[in-house]
Amino acid sequence: MTDDASEDGGIPVKKSLRSLGGVLTAMAVSLTGTRISVVALPWFVLATTGSATQTGLVAFCEMAPYVMVKAFTGPLVDRIGPRAVSWTTDLASATAAAAVPLLHTLDLLSFPLLLVLVALIGAARGPGDLAKEVMVPEAAERSQVPLERATGLSGVVERLASTVGLAAGGSLVAMLGPLTGLAVNAGCFALGSVIIKLALPRGMGHAAEEAPSRTGEREPGYWRRFGEGFTFLRGEPLLLTVIVMVGITNLLDAAFASVLVLVWARESGNGPAAIGLMGSVMGAAAAGGSLIAAMAAHRLRRQLVVLTGFLLAGAPRFLILAFDTPLWTVLAVFAVSGFGAGFVNPVLGAVLVERVPRRMLGRVNALGDSLSWTGIPLGGLLAGAAVTAAGLVPVLLAGGSAYFLTTNLAGLRPEWREMDRTRGRGAATKEDASRDSANVVT
Repeated sequence: MTDDASEDGGIPVKKSLRSLGGVLTAMAVSLTGTRISVVALPWFVLATTGSATQTGLVAFCEMAPYVMVKAFTGPLVDRIGPRAVSWTTDLASATAAAAVPLLHTLDLLSFPLLLVLVALIGAARGPGDLAKEVMVPEAAERSQVPLERATGLSGVVERLASTVGLAAGGSLVAMLGPLTGLAVNAGCFALGSVIIKLALPRGMGHAAEEAPSRTGEREPGYWRRFGEGFTFLRGEPLLLTVIVMVGITNLLDAAFASVLVLVWARESGNGPAAIGLMGSVMGAAAAGGSLIAAMAAHRLRRQLVVLTGFLLAGAPRFLILAFDTPLWTVLAVFAVSGFGAGFVNPVLGAVLVERVPRRMLGRVNALGDSLSWTGIPLGGLLAGAAVTAAGLVPVLLAGGSAYFLTTNLAGLRPEWREMDRTRGRGAATKEDASRDSANVVT
């Protein structure tokens, strides 16, 4: 970081803003492209094959590699550096995404080949997303802002990208067809790669220095780094509790978004337009919540913020769809849920960064994200089977109850109180503690 620091060790404001702004811009561009693809890709598959089963299979083939590859690339991000991983994987995603409309235009795109390309996109997107997340704390330091504010701003970017991307994806598909949406998705990945490669300060995003070994051993290899991540997580009951809780809620969210809302829209007669409207309202409200969290969450009690956010974001969405209510009521509930959801990730992200040594952030973040995302590829499959067997309303009621119980039971665990104790604890303390554990990993 020496090229960005002043002689007295300070951080110039102009380059600090460039660091944080560059990372957030790259996140916004790539996430917007991904959200466009969320609409364009399944619509393309459904329009060309006419099969809902094949459409679900395509979604599974993207998310399963995303989760698996992300879990195993954490040590590589730490060793190579998040900047190099980010721009190279974004470029790989752009290449695979561009191949879909190109090969279809040339009449060379078979369904098995589509599955391969989609799997490549997911496999490249996992480490690319991870690398950008890992660069946020460094950008926060360079910008001299609280972690809650930096993670809150990244949450705002994610919510806004979801809102804009879904709306843009729907418009592009409606006016120009799904192939145009897929081409725009490829362009967004390419632009994100350029931003990370060229727009960030030269000294940013390099590999973190490894803690020296007391026994004088050489630098640890891949599997030892990977094992260090597991060892660290085993010693962090709070992080494990959060990972399990978020893993269950992610499965429920995936079931809700991929199946339950679609069935509700069909059975209620509101149609697909209502789905887009609900998503836009919730996304906009979530962006507002994330923005407020970025400004004020570091002054609030974290336990209260997270539990209240989950209480608003989860069960109400399931329960409102289980009853015959006007659309404006549904939209109001989704707005409240989105606002609550906007507070959750900034606080949890700050807790993670404070408790994990910087040199291990990539591998621990990768493991945590992958474990918490494990249920996402299965959410739609389980929801589809449950609705077929029991009907929509019982599944909605069960999903809302499961969401409420999961988040509140996690909040009752004793380690949850450590969330507020984490505040203000420097990374150096955790670094010293982790060196001892790192030296015993084989």
